[in-house]
Amino acid sequence: MEVVEGSYAVAHAVKCCRPHVISAYPITPQTHIVENLAQFVADGELECEFVPVDSEHSAMSVALGASAVGARAYSASTSQGLALMWEVLYNVSGMRLPVVMTAVNRALSAPLSIWNDQQDTVGARDSGWIQIYVEDIQEAHDALIQAYRIAESREVMLPAMICMDGFILTHTYEPVVLAEQEETDDFLPPYDPEYYLTVERPLSFGCFAEPDKFMEFRYMQHEAMERARFKIKEVADEFERAFGRYYGDLIQGYNLDGAQIVLVTFGSIIGTMKEIVKHEKDVGILKIRSYRPFPVKEVREALKDARVVAVVEKDFSAGFEGALFSDVKAALYNHVSDLKLLGFVLGLGGRDIPPEDISKIIERSRVVMDQGLKEEWEFIGLRGEIL
Repeated sequence: MEVVEGSYAVAHAVKCCRPHVISAYPITPQTHIVENLAQFVADGELECEFVPVDSEHSAMSVALGASAVGARAYSASTSQGLALMWEVLYNVSGMRLPVVMTAVNRALSAPLSIWNDQQDTVGARDSGWIQIYVEDIQEAHDALIQAYRIAESREVMLPAMICMDGFILTHTYEPVVLAEQEETDDFLPPYDPEYYLTVERPLSFGCFAEPDKFMEFRYMQHEAMERARFKIKEVADEFERAFGRYYGDLIQGYNLDGAQIVLVTFGSIIGTMKEIVKHEKDVGILKIRSYRPFPVKEVREALKDARVVAVVEKDFSAGFEGALFSDVKAALYNHVSDLKLLGFVLGLGGRDIPPEDISKIIERSRVVMDQGLKEEWEFIGLRGEIL
């Protein structure tokens, strides 16, 4: 175990996965990841084609091209950079290319913010990428290794995005068990694609599709995402056997037995929540680890005995509500009766989330527990004097 920066831990995991091509464009706060990878390549620790590019759009385009010719590809981005990749995110998924990227969560402009929230990756939820949200640095490291096993499996063949909170995880130092190269090689075999571009067997990827064909391509993406549910579980179990660490698969519960109030969320805020909930006998946490594919059945089962579900998130859909709140409601519709649903948006643009805010959410949940109120959502932590 070593005390390392979160970005270094991620870069180390990438190195152990032996990518053939890394495409990189620096943008705060993901820059340290690709800086460390560049150093590994320069020092001869990683035999890889490291491609500095002129923009994030180019970064994902390089990853797309590399994957299409049969290479294991990696990239990383955040916020405005991820937004600039938008076009190519859909292309990568539509071509069924198992690119893996670390998406470092940061607020989107305007106004300009370099601090953390999760609006950027939540906005990419419909792009056809598997999305895994991590709680801490160790999980960010381990999820990256698992992501290649999931994405490259013949049953799935979809890209995967590991989402980690910017600064909170990328720039924090924590004790981390870094994977050894030999154990990673045993767990993750070399990439062996069934289809790739080669002059010996000419193929076309991402061609023009007329209306009589396009919808079937989308349906096949959906089927692959459904299969990814089982692959995520399978790989999580195999990773535990190989490395001795387990984070749940699609979801993970904390203190759920007998919980009348359950806080539902994803990302690093769970650490703060655990400090509060450990003193509450009737409050639990449901961690959404896989946001896409969304764990519909698992959420229903985990929340079936709750009286109040409070969804807490660092994103929202302007003009409606929090995105995770919408998804949780959809999953529970007509399946869990007499359940009160509350949604809370907080921490946007890196605003601090003190333990008092989590306590307020719990107290608000207690107030509505025995009232007729069925559903509401609100912002927490607004500064009223500047509104």
